[in-house]
Amino acid sequence: MIKNVDLVIVGGGMVGLTLALALKETDIRIAVIESNAPTEVSEEPASRVSALSRASEKILHKLGAWPEILNHRHAPYTAMQVWEKDTFSNIDFSAADLFEDNLGHIVENQIIQHALLEQVKKLENVTLFHSNLCTNLAVGEREAWLTLDNGQNLTAKLVVAADGANSWVRQQQDFPLTEWDYDHTAIVSNVVMEEPHQNVARQVFTPSGPLAFLPLHEAHLCSIVWSQNTDRAQQLMQVTEEEFCKQLAVDFDMRLGKVKQLSGRNAIPLKMRYARDFAKERVALIGDAAHTIHPLAGQGVNLGLLDAATLAEEIEKYWNKGKDIGEYANLRHFERWRKAEAVKMISSMQGFKELFAGDDPLKKLIRGVGMSLVGTMPGMKNEVIRHALGLKGDLPKLAK
Repeated sequence: MIKNVDLVIVGGGMVGLTLALALKETDIRIAVIESNAPTEVSEEPASRVSALSRASEKILHKLGAWPEILNHRHAPYTAMQVWEKDTFSNIDFSAADLFEDNLGHIVENQIIQHALLEQVKKLENVTLFHSNLCTNLAVGEREAWLTLDNGQNLTAKLVVAADGANSWVRQQQDFPLTEWDYDHTAIVSNVVMEEPHQNVARQVFTPSGPLAFLPLHEAHLCSIVWSQNTDRAQQLMQVTEEEFCKQLAVDFDMRLGKVKQLSGRNAIPLKMRYARDFAKERVALIGDAAHTIHPLAGQGVNLGLLDAATLAEEIEKYWNKGKDIGEYANLRHFERWRKAEAVKMISSMQGFKELFAGDDPLKKLIRGVGMSLVGTMPGMKNEVIRHALGLKGDLPKLAK
């Protein structure tokens, strides 16, 4: 049996569902394929979280998913503290300085996905294929053909890869990829601290990598992202829970006292990936399928949501003109737009990583002077945080 649609989105995570939902006002026939059928939100907080920027909040609000997120666990943070261990380098950011209520929200990925999915289920123009894998993809002059593992065949004008860092679609279509290993592994977990976090996001740079404590919905509960060089990360994954908690608190300069409880440890190897093309005839890449970056600034999901909002804007524009949404010529503006933004973010993250790596005295001095300048020069600190919030830059309409 063959099902004819206009758009197939491979990947029903946060980014793929955002794209589907962003086209809710159109009559575009959409199929969303997701191999891991989502479950209900777990009772216990998950350790995979995202720091949603103001731009992402605006997107999710306009798509109707934000109220559902607010009905679940979420944590707005009103300030950020960034410092370097064993030096004078430090800088603080405050929402009050920008006359904002907060600087963003820390939300579990499963809650974001659940909120989006609840809205997508209401759309008559979207068909969900849950627990299905793509087994074959062929691209022709006027359409693309997909086969699923249940025997279902699909045809579409455009296939969008939103299937993550190891994208099956990207590999099938031989998109050239630039990648390098950061030689870092991120250890993620939820921890209960001795002292309350006071809705402040904190990050310390150590010689072996950055450590972030992100406030969660309970006063003493934080999500940690401990990015360490791979050798040390492997050692930390093998030590006892007691020893792990002790080293964690020490690296964090005991800012929130002792670590009282740990909810397991997950290790995630970190790589930079950047597709040299974000689109070709009948196929486009968004989210981690197009780019992955170091998590030290927490911008990965925000980049992906902006990809989805931008592509939806371009698709709707050409659809309303009666144009072919899968023609490469009609995908070029999206590609140029989002490649430029991704390159800027990748370059910034690489620069930060290299600048804060190691304990060379000269680099320490440069870091200290740089933080002091950003913190004291009129307007510079607010400019930095406005970019992080997504209040600056070339934004799609949904993010404005």
